[in-house]
Amino acid sequence: MPGPNFVFIITDQQRADSLGCTGHPVVRTPALDGLAGRGTLFTDAYVASPVCMPNRASLMTGRMPSLHGVRLNGVPLSRRNVTFVELLRAAGYDTGLIGKSHLQNFSDMPAIRGAAGETGKCPPPPDLAQAVRQEDGAGYDIESPDFWDREDAAVETPFYGFDHVELITGHGDRVGGDYRRWLLEREPAADDLTGAENQLPHDYTCPQAVRTALPEELYSTSFIAERAEAWLAERSGDDRPFFLNVSFPDPHHPLNPPGRFWDMYDPADMPVPAAFRVNDWTPPAHVAAVLEEREAGRAKLNGMNTIGITAREAQEAQALTCGMVTMIDEAVGRILAALEASGRSRDTVVIFTSDHGDNLGDHRLLLKGAEPYQQVTRVPLIWAEPGGEAHRTRELASTIDISASVLDRAGLAPYEGMQGQSLLPVVRGEAKGRDNVLIQYEHQRPHPAWGVPPRVHTIVEDGWRLSLFPGEAGGELYDLEEDPDELRNLWDAPEAASRKAMLFESLARAEMACVDTVPLPTGLA
Repeated sequence: MPGPNFVFIITDQQRADSLGCTGHPVVRTPALDGLAGRGTLFTDAYVASPVCMPNRASLMTGRMPSLHGVRLNGVPLSRRNVTFVELLRAAGYDTGLIGKSHLQNFSDMPAIRGAAGETGKCPPPPDLAQAVRQEDGAGYDIESPDFWDREDAAVETPFYGFDHVELITGHGDRVGGDYRRWLLEREPAADDLTGAENQLPHDYTCPQAVRTALPEELYSTSFIAERAEAWLAERSGDDRPFFLNVSFPDPHHPLNPPGRFWDMYDPADMPVPAAFRVNDWTPPAHVAAVLEEREAGRAKLNGMNTIGITAREAQEAQALTCGMVTMIDEAVGRILAALEASGRSRDTVVIFTSDHGDNLGDHRLLLKGAEPYQQVTRVPLIWAEPGGEAHRTRELASTIDISASVLDRAGLAPYEGMQGQSLLPVVRGEAKGRDNVLIQYEHQRPHPAWGVPPRVHTIVEDGWRLSLFPGEAGGELYDLEEDPDELRNLWDAPEAASRKAMLFESLARAEMACVDTVPLPTGLA
């Protein structure tokens, strides 16, 4: 018997508390709230890495960044990695991707981080300069601007297991891929409506607040909804099982919800984060360094890394993000209606999540980086079975568990080396979830507090979070039950010493599990 269909919906940079069903006091998300009303809502779902490319690669492989090789943004996912979508395809599934992939680089900016080398010695030749040979060139440029500048550009399939691909590359209103062709067919003068230089007047002061002149019906979220509707309509009456990945590039910055979504929410209605309201919070050194950069005028306000902001800017960022989230929710409603109209909803599992979160003013920060707070590492996760019932659980889940769960539900055994564990026992109320979650973060750019590119590893277990920082920088230890805002670091607190030791052991065991088990031996040796 063929397995069920899957509609897997993923957003970009959407934190766990950004939906009505997850406790946001203002945002309106009726479609996703309705999905949670007939599915399992995981309130404690965490990423494998709090940044796009590593976590999306972990989603596709069911493996941690240190194993699949995409440790940080800028390293394309090697085709040597097997993806769970390839297993579905091999089992006869019709596989489609509409929206953002970001398994490869979609920027033409050069890397910041290169080989260190040793001064005074003859360097190795370029092809021998790294311990592992770099995979690039043809097949790894599918998401780059240069690729899409070609008139005949088309994604060669299968693309990491997807037979049908309609790509969006980039963020904001000036993005590329198949979407740009769709846009220019409808509005040849679109370039005069997009980008910060063409934005409409507004009085927001928040960094990267851009009031796009592009109408909402031409925005990327509308493209994804339209193309997903068409893809589902084409499968009406077909009994072949399918897996459709619908991937929105929002609510990632820049903060540019189009049309009515721009002023749908009033910044004054948004909560002021706790770090602005308490008088006895002293920012830890790694946060203080980021805040000092902003105060000194050295912060890169149009970049991707964490920056310091004011309370008012935090409220503005939240309001604009809510506008983007509600636009996505409306698109999800359209997609679910198309699924129902196709006649395939009765045998389709719908899953919703995001690839990482955003500080949105918590700890006086915006965007994401080496500061592993819950706002960045915890994401929404809804698993809705056809005809299911509402179930809210605090069992831990990781991004790497999604692939294992889909394969389990499809009746397919995982490949050797997959680290994720199926969430179906939790969904069915038969068993508990995982004991802990490991999170691995790395970045090219040196952190202002440490002077080196950061590598921060985190373990979440039993309501606690321990993070280890690079070199001699120490780390963080938080009691998430007693201190949900993560304002009191217990790293050096004597009363937390035993808990710290326990978490260090858990972290060591989790890292030990990241020593690869594949490829398997070919002989006894």
